[in-house]
This record gives sequence, C-alpha cells and structure tokens, in this order.
Amino acid sequence: MNLKEMLGNEHVKPYLLKARYGIEKEGQRVDLSGSLAKTDHPQVLAARDQHPYIQRDFSETQMELITPVTNSIEELFDHLSAIHDVAYRSMSDQEMIWPLSMPPQLPEKEEDIVIAKLKNFESVLYRRYLAKSYGRRKQMISGIHFNFEFDDRLIQALFHLQSEYKEYLQFKSEIYLKLTRNYIQYRWLTTYFYGASPISEKNFFEDHSSDKPVRSIRSSKYGYTNSDEVQVSYNSISDYVAGLATMVKKGHLLEEKEFYSAIRLRSKGHVSKLEEQGVSYVEVRNIDLNPFEMYGISHEQVEFLHLFLLYLLWKDESTDCKTGESYNNTVALEHPLEPTQFKTEAEHMIDEMEYVVETLGLTVSDTLFTNLREMLADPSKTLAGRLYEEIEKSSQEQVAVGIAKENYTMAWAKPYELTGFTDMELSTQILMFDAIQQGIQVEILDRQDQFLKLQLQDHIEYVKNGNMTSKDSYVSPLIMENKTVTKKILHQHGFRVPLGDEFNDIEHALRAYTLFSTKPFVVKPKTTNYGLGISIFKDGASYDDYQKAITLAFQEDSSVLIEEFLNGTEYRFFVLNEKVHAVLLRTPANVTGDGKHTIEELVNEKNRDPLRGRDHRTPLELIQLGDLEVLMLKGQGHQIDSIPKADEIVYLRENSNVSTGGDSIDVTDQIPEDYKKIAVDAVAALEAKISGIDLIIENTEVPATDENAYGIIEANFNPSMYMHIYPYKGTSRRLTMEIIQYLFPELFEDEAE
Repeated sequence: MNLKEMLGNEHVKPYLLKARYGIEKEGQRVDLSGSLAKTDHPQVLAARDQHPYIQRDFSETQMELITPVTNSIEELFDHLSAIHDVAYRSMSDQEMIWPLSMPPQLPEKEEDIVIAKLKNFESVLYRRYLAKSYGRRKQMISGIHFNFEFDDRLIQALFHLQSEYKEYLQFKSEIYLKLTRNYIQYRWLTTYFYGASPISEKNFFEDHSSDKPVRSIRSSKYGYTNSDEVQVSYNSISDYVAGLATMVKKGHLLEEKEFYSAIRLRSKGHVSKLEEQGVSYVEVRNIDLNPFEMYGISHEQVEFLHLFLLYLLWKDESTDCKTGESYNNTVALEHPLEPTQFKTEAEHMIDEMEYVVETLGLTVSDTLFTNLREMLADPSKTLAGRLYEEIEKSSQEQVAVGIAKENYTMAWAKPYELTGFTDMELSTQILMFDAIQQGIQVEILDRQDQFLKLQLQDHIEYVKNGNMTSKDSYVSPLIMENKTVTKKILHQHGFRVPLGDEFNDIEHALRAYTLFSTKPFVVKPKTTNYGLGISIFKDGASYDDYQKAITLAFQEDSSVLIEEFLNGTEYRFFVLNEKVHAVLLRTPANVTGDGKHTIEELVNEKNRDPLRGRDHRTPLELIQLGDLEVLMLKGQGHQIDSIPKADEIVYLRENSNVSTGGDSIDVTDQIPEDYKKIAVDAVAALEAKISGIDLIIENTEVPATDENAYGIIEANFNPSMYMHIYPYKGTSRRLTMEIIQYLFPELFEDEAE
C-alpha cells in the first residue's frame, strides 16, 4: 500500500485539508495576585460533574474547557473563545486563569492541594488513587489535548484506491495506527517548537530535580508520564487493546484512561470498543499551554498540527521505534535558548513537510514555514525561548500574573458579548452564553439566521433569534407580524388600540393627507420591527413633511399604517408564559445641550459610549443623523449644527425604540399589577407564549380599567432581550435564563433537588 502515491491522487486531494477538530484545555484558577484559588469550582457550573463544556480535572481549582467537535479551525476557535468567556464570567471577579502549564506556587503540604469535589464518588476515588500513585503536585500540571479526525471522505477515497484491506473499518484503523506510530517517533519536533514549561514554581519538586531551565518539564520524564512498566504496542488495534487490558490486569494502570501516552487512539465508546468500531480519531496530548495566546493555543499551532499529522501519514516509518521516547526527552530537557541536538533532522522534516505541501497542492498560511524555520535557527523564537527570556527580566510568577491580568481584562471588557460569535444578534449571543453555562449543548444550525439547536441529554429545542421557539404556534408570529391583524384581534377582545388606516401605495396614502394633517398621528410600516421608518407628528404636519414620512415608511414595507397618536409614555412589557418578566421605559434618541457644542458634536460624543454600536451587537445602538432625525429637529426649530442651551434635552426621534438610538430604563418594579395583567391578557388574545407588547400609559397611578388609561400600539413576536439584560438605567432582567428555564424546566428541577 503506497500511501505517498495514494495521497497524491486527484480524487484524494480535495479532502486533504478537511478535518474535524476538538480541544480540551486545562488551567488553574488563581486569585488576582497569582496564588492558587481557595474557592470551590463555580457553583453555577457545578450542577453536574459531566458538564459538556467546563469541568474540573484533578483538583478543585483545575478547570478543563472542552470544545465540541468542529469542521474548521475558525469554528474551533469560535467555540474555544466562547467557552473561555463563560468560564471566566462564571468565576469570581477576583479570580483569573493561570496561563502556564506549570502550576503557580503550590502549598507546602501536598495534602492541602484539594482534589475535585465531584458528586460521583467513583470519580473522587480515582483521583485519590492518582494522588497516591503520582503525587498531587504532578497532577496540577495543565496542558492542551488536541483531538483530530481526518475527513471521512479522505479515508473513503484512500480505501477505494487499495486492495490490501477488504473491510473499511480495518483500513481506517490502519491509517490511524501508522499516524500514531510516527507521531510517537517524531513528537519531539512538536516539543521543540511548542514546549513552554521551562521552570517550576515553589513546592512543585520536592527534591529540586529540575533547577535548570528546560524546554518542557511537562513533556519530559519529570512531567506527566506513566511508570516504565507501562508498555503498550501500536502494531495493531488488537495489540493496543490487549496491551491496555494487560496493564490494568497487572495493576500498572487502574483504568485504561490512566494511559498517559503522547497520543491515544479513540473510538466513540470505551477503548474496548476499538476493535468493533474502529478508530474514530486520535488525541494528541503533549501540547503545553501557549502563554502568549489567550486560549492557550494559536491558529498557527492547529494548522501546524493538522499538516504535521498529514505529513506523518505520508512519511515512511522508521525501523527504530525506540528512539522517539529518547529524542523527546532530550529535546524537552534542552536549555530553552540552545539549538536542539536534532536541528539537522528537524530541518530535513520541515523541508519534507513543505515538499508535501507543494506536491499535493495544499494551501497553508504564508508565514507558517517561515516561522518554523526561524524557530529552528533561533531558539529564542520558540515558545519556551520567548517565555524564558521574559522570565529572565523578572520572574515566572510576575510574567504569568501579568499575562493572566491582560486576559482577565479582555474577558471582562464586554461582558454582554460572546467572543467568537459577535457577528450574531446580541440576544442570541447572551442566550448561547447562558445555555453553555448551564451545560446545555449548543449547535448553530444557521449562523446568519440565528438558528440554534439546544440539547440537554435527549431533550432538544430549536430556537431562532433568541426567543422564537416551539412553544408558540406557527400562526402567532404571523398575527403579530401583521399590525392590522394584531389591532383587529386586540380590538375584538376589548383592548384599546389606536385608530387608523392601511395603505398599499404612496398615491392613496398621500390623498389621505387631509384626514390626518391637523391631528396627532403616526406613520409606520405595517410589518417592520426595530422602529425603522416610523414618523410621529404630535401637532399635525405640513404636506411636505407628511409626504417625506410616507416615502420613508414605504422604503421599509409595501404597506403603511397611519394611526392616531396616543398621548402618554411608551412601555415595553416582556411577557413569557403568562407572566410579565420585565418592563422597560424607552426614551427616544436624545442629547443634552451644554451651550457650547452642536447637536452633531453632542451625538458624536454620546456615541462614544462602549455600550453603543450597530446591528444589535451592543446593548445600545448608535444615534443616527439621517432624514428622520433631521425632520424631527426641524419640528423643534433645530438643525444638526444648532447649539442647544445648557441642560436642554433635544430629541432626535419621536419613537423610543432602543434600536434607533433610544435609552432603556428598567421600571419593572414600578409598574402596577393591573397594567401587567393587561399585557398578559393581550398576549394571550394573540395566542402567544412569548411576546414583547408596547403600551402607551398616560399615568400609571390611574387604574388600567379607566377609559383611555392605556393603548396598545404594537406586539412583537421576537422581542429583543438584551435591552432588558443591559438597560441604560435600572435593574438587569436576565430574560435569556427565563427562556432556558421555560424550555428546560428539568434542569432547574434537578438543581432544586
């Protein structure tokens, strides 16, 4: 079987750089001074031992972040960064994640290192066994486990090019076996480039075995390794499975998962299933945390690992299978600023890797091979070299604390965002954050359409735009999308709604000018959300202004409503499952004069607020200065270059939508229950479970039953939640958690128990 020739086949080439990836990243929780945290694992994450994304490893302070399986490097880092955000913001704001593989200073007494306080007693017993067998200190080392699976179409294409193996699963396993044997032989190259644990902190070594700086304590004989008695063959799957079983039987391993090889063969189930199911993927385990990357590993490292594993599949196997361990230990224990003893061999391998790229027509980053060769020529450019040079300027503790604080600042800079998914609508980002935190698996079915699949064990819910769920019937959003239908239904149920007419073309709308010109009225598109195209005239309007408002509204929709203007204050009620969970007072886009600056300058200054942005990716939207705003200013006798008096409030919009630059103020606790009941009953009349409903109330102290006490101007089938969660003023209402509790009540029932 000539794999070199097969990999160059035209039917194989399209799939060479396609793969599935996963990362497990460990890290110690520390306080802001860099000392090991004394707190328990965050309670909000501790409901289940087997959280799909954030778990405890050996100790109570050691977090393990686990990405789902992804189909691209970009997607991998999207999930890794998002899970990192959730982990950080679930911890105390007085804690950080230590950025190094070697732990911070450990307690003098080994028994003071706290084993993970898991609910499953067998898991606790296993950790006690590890503590006794290897010592608690060694278990505190952290790193990256990189899970890698070739695209199945690649393996299938290779399978059809050969005749030696009749069974596909056997062939697939042989592919991974060759890869694994070669990785064990040549893993020292990864250790050279990306080893990053040159020294230890106080109390790690009892006998000071590693006083001199090295490339990687973790990858050396002083790191996370089994005893010499543990020997497992990779010659075949049956040998591998039998070897592990023998090690357990002889008592050298308690369980198969205690096998700490630099690379492991993995199937979908227990290791004993490997022969039956074949190898699904490999787990590369000898990767130190990259302290210079917030998430412990870089895009370039993942690209290298993919290319390196592909190269190892291409490369002929060595006849001397015992040199891999020796080479790796030698490289790991070399001084971080000295060239490796195997520089010539490393250069030859990089040349071969580049040859494979050119021969197979692969596309890689322009700087990948340049950076690899620079690291070979100058060891100070390797991760260990860079880290050691920084340590020499002060101390490892100071360097690590400095990096951790930078990461801490970045993680908390925009707490409303979910890094990796900031292109998505903000309410969806927050819902994803809460779902991940609660241990609900999140799959993005359509990123642009904000369509999610949420899964808790066998329970699946589909959610679009944060709160469109199966709990509402198909017709409910259609009713609320159509403002005319909404008004008619509410009117038929006895609710007060503004009177008006619907127009389907500009000509008919313009002819109706005299019906509205002397009254307070509103012009708005029939179906659009976010307050787009709405014009409000409290004192009537000139024909020119009326015409302009009609034109703007028709730009947003093919049908336009002209309605009476209801006096009072507009409130947004968020109704979920027959209960009002939040009420928001929204003030229209405005600036306050200082007697010195123009309206345009005041708008620009207010827009510098980091909470303001575009396209619903921030809690507040930028204030615009478009045609509608100019029209509004004209009605107040202003232009954009006018200078308002000191403390004069100038409104740039009549409609108070946050989406058009308005301010959001939570008033949930100030709204009387009778008005909340109106909102709940109105949503029920529309046969909806989740809705935002807008009420105009002139005086909340007047009973809702009084004539004209309120008016319902709109119902929204997909109400924004972020403005309730991050209001401009007032109490935050975490509506995304209310949605999750509504969809997955069993999760919270388990917690209550």
